[in-house]
Amino acid sequence: MQTKKSGLGRGLEALIPKAERTFSIIPIEKIRPNPRQPRENFNEEALASLAASIREVGLLQPVIVNENEEGTYTLVAGERRLRAARMVGLSELPVIIRRGEDDKLLTEALIENLQREDLTVLEEAAAYQQLLDDFSLTHEEVGSRVGKSRSAVTNILRLLQLPASIQGMLERGLLTGGHARALLGLEDRAFCEHVARKAAEEGWSVRQVEDAVRARNRVGERARKARTPRPAAIIALEERLQDSLKAPVHIRYGSKKRGKISIEFSSLDDLERIFKDLL
Repeated sequence: MQTKKSGLGRGLEALIPKAERTFSIIPIEKIRPNPRQPRENFNEEALASLAASIREVGLLQPVIVNENEEGTYTLVAGERRLRAARMVGLSELPVIIRRGEDDKLLTEALIENLQREDLTVLEEAAAYQQLLDDFSLTHEEVGSRVGKSRSAVTNILRLLQLPASIQGMLERGLLTGGHARALLGLEDRAFCEHVARKAAEEGWSVRQVEDAVRARNRVGERARKARTPRPAAIIALEERLQDSLKAPVHIRYGSKKRGKISIEFSSLDDLERIFKDLL
């Protein structure tokens, strides 16, 4: 068993008190599932995304294990990370070996050091995710313990949803957290990666990325409106009003269930006639 102080797992290592900072590298084949904590249903898409992230930036969160007498280890927390690491083909894994039933102390140590260690934004996000996954804290609980709002914690966690290639640029310092947060406004992952590459290669500011995101979203919104068919009920109502008022009627109906009605008239006399019909 090899003990390390840097490399894989650097994000979590930075959260552990100095006396406890070392973690171990062990063969992945020696890690056994926890029979008392079965988790049978995993989202395959989410696992594939995590595997891609591990392939790109490494495993930022070591798994937590108990050591067995026969030289194997029982998984305590991190089954999703373990499965993703196996998908990538890792033969060894960084682990923290739990000494006794010390979950509360470990959680408190993680939170205390998260407040004062200089982590990258991606490491911070990975640490928050570990507190959620391994210690069952909510976004609000994490926020209250580290002095951030629930929404701030949620927004930092969203960085883990970015494509693995962008996480790699972020971890290597080619993009800042501001760039990454702006990119979260893009739904098209391929275009998101395109903008990220341009920003990294050409040294874009955060404002330039935000402008690119807004421009793309405006184009997408116009395209969606052009493709969205008008509800049949709106068309039928429009035709009924036209027949009743003997005038062209246009009903605009938006996605927020609000809209407006326009009635055309050809002269003041025509307007007076329509007005009387409406009354």
